[in-house]
Amino acid sequence: MSTATTPAPAAVTTAPGRNRPRLLRWWPAAVLVLLIVAPYSALPVPGLLDGPLGSPGSLQLLATCLLFGALATGYDLLLGRTGLLSFGHALYFATGSYATNMFLLEAGLPFGVAAVLGLCSGTALALVLGSVSLRVTGIGFSMVTLAFAQAGSILVSRNPGGLTGGEEGRAAPAELLPSWLVGIDHTANLYWIALAYLVLTLGVVRWAVRSPTGRVWEGIKENERRVEVLGLKPYGFKLTAFVLAGALAAAGGLVHLLLTGGSTPQTTTSDFTLSLLVMVVLGGSGTRWGPMVGGILYTWADHRLGDLAGSGAVADLPAVLRVPLSQPLFLLGVLFVAVVHLLPGGLARLPSRLRRTREEHR
Repeated sequence: MSTATTPAPAAVTTAPGRNRPRLLRWWPAAVLVLLIVAPYSALPVPGLLDGPLGSPGSLQLLATCLLFGALATGYDLLLGRTGLLSFGHALYFATGSYATNMFLLEAGLPFGVAAVLGLCSGTALALVLGSVSLRVTGIGFSMVTLAFAQAGSILVSRNPGGLTGGEEGRAAPAELLPSWLVGIDHTANLYWIALAYLVLTLGVVRWAVRSPTGRVWEGIKENERRVEVLGLKPYGFKLTAFVLAGALAAAGGLVHLLLTGGSTPQTTTSDFTLSLLVMVVLGGSGTRWGPMVGGILYTWADHRLGDLAGSGAVADLPAVLRVPLSQPLFLLGVLFVAVVHLLPGGLARLPSRLRRTREEHR
């Protein structure tokens, strides 16, 4: 005769624990809603922002943070997903900005048409230069992309035909931009555009990584020779990642053009790409949210530490403290070294490390 066993009462009590992760999955949507309604808020955020949350100055800083969070996420398609260390990613960002500006100023095209052509220009340049750069691998690839970036930066600084404005850059023509994108009263609209760019980038990267092509990228990063043995040609897959990342960067250049009101030569330099590299490593390369968090934190710190360095509180300190604290790059460097040393894998690994530490102490 068989006997039936009844479930232990403890099994029932574990149900809430199993449901809890399902609820936590909705946190990105909650954060998105909060970001959407931020311009309507007058909530003061002392220490983080100079003014209320919905003030033009705060929205400008938040929009810049969102922009670079998205840009770092797109760059991680190369570094964290495919294992390609490119030093020329800034070139496609700058192309999106400069090309759009030139189509507005020189051709007098409507903003919508100029924006599409600027995006196409950045994507086409990524296709051409990527097809050349990817003929070599490893450090050779990095050096070729660096050479292209340096050539682009020199070209912009030489101001050929007066098209780039040289070292001063070129302001966007306010009269050719839509009225709802011009002026301090419309800062909220620019903020929402930056937020939309972030959401678009996260969606595109998520879709690409989960696709069959994304799985091949992962294989290339782990062992490119093994991918070749399986009968696949890594070159085409790497070029796809390169062009997609370049297109996202060009779109970011359009947003930057609107936020800053012009195109600046600083966005063409290899130092700009190195900043993206720091953002990705700071947040966590190859993770879903890490590059975005790293980009937002780095951009916020870059702006806020600059204000701190020039404040009276630092000026009154002894020289041994005042000199290093008055250098924003020094402060950023210390922050970066501390994160890399204390949090291997970036900030994205922090929750898992905390959970593991808590379990070890139980």
